[in-house]
Amino acid sequence: MPSYISSQANRFYAALEASYGAAPAIQSSNRIPALKLKVQHQLEVTERKDKTGSRTFPGLPVGARRRTNFELRTYLTTWQKGTSGPGYGPLFQSALGGPPRSFPGGTVSSANSTGTVTFTAAHNLEAGQGISSAGEIRFVAAIVDPSTVQLNAPFVTTPAAGGPIAATVTYTPSTDLPSVTLFDYWSPTSAVQRILCGVAVDQVDILVNGDYHEFDFSGVAQDVLDSSSFSAGDGQLQSFPTEPPLASFDYTIVPGNMGQAWLGSSPTQFFTLTNATVSIKNGLDTRAREFGSTLPRAICPGQRSVTASFDLHSLDDDATKALYQSARQQSPVSVMFQLGELEGQAVAVNLKSVIPEVPEFDDSQTRLQWRFRASRAQGTIDDEIAVAFA
Repeated sequence: MPSYISSQANRFYAALEASYGAAPAIQSSNRIPALKLKVQHQLEVTERKDKTGSRTFPGLPVGARRRTNFELRTYLTTWQKGTSGPGYGPLFQSALGGPPRSFPGGTVSSANSTGTVTFTAAHNLEAGQGISSAGEIRFVAAIVDPSTVQLNAPFVTTPAAGGPIAATVTYTPSTDLPSVTLFDYWSPTSAVQRILCGVAVDQVDILVNGDYHEFDFSGVAQDVLDSSSFSAGDGQLQSFPTEPPLASFDYTIVPGNMGQAWLGSSPTQFFTLTNATVSIKNGLDTRAREFGSTLPRAICPGQRSVTASFDLHSLDDDATKALYQSARQQSPVSVMFQLGELEGQAVAVNLKSVIPEVPEFDDSQTRLQWRFRASRAQGTIDDEIAVAFA
């Protein structure tokens, strides 16, 4: 006799699509951690106004346009070095647009407390790319020469000569956004399995200093397929794909209090941060109103909005007062949050130029807090944010 299906018996996979809505093949390495996947699939129909001689609803026609919204929430977890990036990397790529830029690591020739690092060989780094040392992540602010870079902030522990610089994967913005397929598998295998094809991330929120560090992705998909009603050709597939063989999967998550915050025109490490959220919004639209189609045909991103909201305890030190002065004068500051402090469990978000909003004074608690609301990042061309995993 069938029993209820446990909500714990659920596994998720994500992979980039070669073309919009074309579900790719997946492997065990495409598995991602997740707290939940919320999918809303509905018909876009209008009210019938024809007179039928009765007050009875006569039904709606078959073939109306369909819209699929989704939200996927996940923790920051351990990821395997040596891969192309973390399992949820395709979702970050869909949110930002640019392909992942991998740095294999290097060896330090010399480094100083101002954030200048010289390698023993050519680094082949680009401005905006992340590097890591002893669990700390920093971003390349400028290329000094083929073997030397200037970082956005110094390492707390200056790398020693001969010391290693760890491998990183960095995601940066681009004008166009790729699409992703999400696979939603359940146990037992006879249960209804789902696929979201043509997934486009409209918004991602990076949540700092909660119980655990979290990522929240939301947006639209072209369609949701299921194993019970699948027809050949759906998602450009001939048959509903079976789940890959299960492999070992590390669910180690990162406490929300672990990490670093660097703020200011001359970035200073702040230890008083109590809460922060970095949001990326793409203003997405889809080609969903075209004649002759029930499904969206392409992704149409609008102007990108990157904002940082953060709360911190007020101190009477120079760094805190300088942050307030920058807000009043509308002068830009850099904002960098690192989540996690161990290699393989760390990600950093860098906003190189942010005009901070004048903070609200929250005196409802025993200690005064300043709340900086949705301060927007700016840049030149596709450089207002970078996200690096190490």
